[in-house]
Amino acid sequence: MPCLNEAETLATCIRKAQQAIEKDGLAAEIIVADNGSTDGSLAVARELGVRVVDVPRKGYGSALIGGIEAARGELVIMGDADDSYDFLAIAPLVAKLREGYDLVMGNRFTGGIKAGAMVWSHRWVGNPVLTFISRVFFHTPVGDMHCGLRGFRKDAYKKLRLRATGMEFASEMVIKASMRRMKIAEIPVTLSPDGRSRPPHLRTWRDGWRHLRFMLLFSPRWLFLYPGLSLFTVGLLVGAVLETGRKYIGPVSFDIHTLLLAGFACLIGYQLVVFAVFTKVFAMQQGFHPPNPAYTAWFRNIKLETGLVVGGLTLLAGTIGTVVAVLSWGAAGFGALDPSVTMREVIPAAVLLTLGVQTVFASFFLSILGIDNEADQVA
Repeated sequence: MPCLNEAETLATCIRKAQQAIEKDGLAAEIIVADNGSTDGSLAVARELGVRVVDVPRKGYGSALIGGIEAARGELVIMGDADDSYDFLAIAPLVAKLREGYDLVMGNRFTGGIKAGAMVWSHRWVGNPVLTFISRVFFHTPVGDMHCGLRGFRKDAYKKLRLRATGMEFASEMVIKASMRRMKIAEIPVTLSPDGRSRPPHLRTWRDGWRHLRFMLLFSPRWLFLYPGLSLFTVGLLVGAVLETGRKYIGPVSFDIHTLLLAGFACLIGYQLVVFAVFTKVFAMQQGFHPPNPAYTAWFRNIKLETGLVVGGLTLLAGTIGTVVAVLSWGAAGFGALDPSVTMREVIPAAVLLTLGVQTVFASFFLSILGIDNEADQVA
């Protein structure tokens, strides 16, 4: 139980957990992970004979990590200490874990949300939207990403290497478990109004943004790759059409100004795609993401030299385009030129030169990221 000034409800939660342990015949310990309480919560916990773990680093995730790391059991059940979840009902969580599941989530939307237990913005907007995003981004097989009552195997938890210190810890656990294709189950749980007289620690906009930010940062595909490919493709198509001359859609004409924007779209889109690759490789190396066979094969078959050749050829094409533009200028006696003609030579040449430079230096950077893999292959 993560705890920060929960003296009003902590005793109730502990007694319910003790009753559940006795009723279900479990060999278990109760851990209160205290995150700096000053309201007497520690005295309550010690009086009831449970184990208290002091976690100095602030944050919901920090408290849970400290408590989970200290747990001695093979199975861990976590739940908030505000009496919003019924610890008497943990038997289904334990049963699912004993069936072989790595993570068992509670689902408040199927189990029931009592009147006053969840504000409307969380119930109808925040939780459904964030859960939907997680299902799209990471294929998480759950309907309630942020339920505070859940269980997991300690050995599975160690593989996840969870690091989030705030409320986004709840998202990180499900996302990483889904990415590692762990066995995840869901059971209905009931959410009741918490028993505290003070406001909850949760802050709607701050914590909602932290969950969304975490999902975006953890998904280079959606943050960088898909927007980048879209921009590059649109820029390339529009540029190809306008290279042949001005085009009209009704009374609106599109000329070199649009062509210039299309060139910028190609450059920005390409850079986003490169960022996606950088981020994915770094995330795998640091253990944030599980190994990806496609990227492993890429590093094995595509070397630094391959990128240098592609970048060099792109630079060559851009150089040729620049030379053609200069020759056109020379043919006009190096005087005034018609921009609608010459810019159709200069813009593609400039885009190709920039893409070539980006490719060369991106290849060097990826080679640096892949040094460990190259060393392993040599060994």
